[in-house]
Amino acid sequence: MEMKLELVPVPVSDVDRAKVFYTEKLGFHADNDQRLNANLRFVQLMPPGSACSITIGEGITRQKPGSIDGLLLVVNGYSGSP
Repeated sequence: MEMKLELVPVPVSDVDRAKVFYTEKLGFHADNDQRLNANLRFVQLMPPGSACSITIGEGITRQKPGSIDGLLLVVNGYSGSP
């Protein structure tokens, strides 16, 4: 049996602002952005070179915005300081 982790929900307080940050600042590709109903919006964002996406939106998780802990984004060739 083969298993893959392909989608991680990331709770955010402002979906549009987070989408701009991930796409314009970090270079993620917006794979999907759909409002399914008044309470459910699903935005899927893929980091360049990754097989795993993140999802942000409305009504997709009960986690509080900013509460995700331990998500690591590995960046090759980064030479700046934190």
